[in-house]
Amino acid sequence: MGMNRRKFLKVLGGGIVGGGIAGAALGNIVIPKKLKAEGPAAATEFVGILVDTTRCVGCRACEEACAQANHMPEPDISDSSVFEKRRDTTVTQLTVVNRFETSKGEVFVKKQCMHCNQPGCVAACLVKAMEKRKEGPVTWEKNCMGCRYCMPSCPFEMPKFEYHSANPKIQKCSLCWERLKVGEVPACVEACPEKALTFGPRRKLIEEGNSRIYRNPGDYITHIYGEHEVGGTGYLYLSKVPFEQIGFRTDLGTTAYPEYSKGFLYSVPLVLLLWPAFLIGMHTLTKREEEKRAKGGAR
Repeated sequence: MGMNRRKFLKVLGGGIVGGGIAGAALGNIVIPKKLKAEGPAAATEFVGILVDTTRCVGCRACEEACAQANHMPEPDISDSSVFEKRRDTTVTQLTVVNRFETSKGEVFVKKQCMHCNQPGCVAACLVKAMEKRKEGPVTWEKNCMGCRYCMPSCPFEMPKFEYHSANPKIQKCSLCWERLKVGEVPACVEACPEKALTFGPRRKLIEEGNSRIYRNPGDYITHIYGEHEVGGTGYLYLSKVPFEQIGFRTDLGTTAYPEYSKGFLYSVPLVLLLWPAFLIGMHTLTKREEEKRAKGGAR
């Protein structure tokens, strides 16, 4: 009796998953059920932050407050030269403010982890070091094995790896998770003097964003960035100019990133996922050894 490709993969996949260990590992890769969109009856509602870029003046008080809350080097917020080029977050600076020259003048934009409703980084993490909290924040835990799959899985390129550390961590904004646990608002929100940042339940933030848009025609474009992008995010943005003018990706679509790979990860055996990475690693190690021997012989 012949066996076609579909039957072969089905049998092979069933055998590996039935083996227990591989099955458990595969289960860690697919999107957890708890990350699926929650309805109105959900016990805990996601919280988030509404960023009104029309109110931001580029004071960078949010950067300073973030550094203090996370025990990181404090930036010199009086230094306006930082606006001469676009900045990204780093392992020691979890939020940055950039300046953009737009069709309607100067606009300042705060940048940090977006805290996706269904995060690609969480779905990609093999050991669940990345976690989507039921309150909304996406956090990193110390059981990380350093695979860094979370980094290419993020559509906003937010997770940053401490390459030069002996005990490296993944660094990114946690929505001030430690502060939230004791009833405090995120440090950046508390520090903003212009009330450009509003913290609260995500649903209420969307209502507030829409209210500002329709109460002030002409002051905002009629779109809240993050309401639907990649399945929705915890950070939501208002703007007076199209979002591509202030550094946002507008090609991401509305599908949550884990959805693109969910069917594949359910059906493909773990060995087929990891075998290419294993071969690449072996090739790299072999190449390094050959180069070492070649240098030794040259002496």
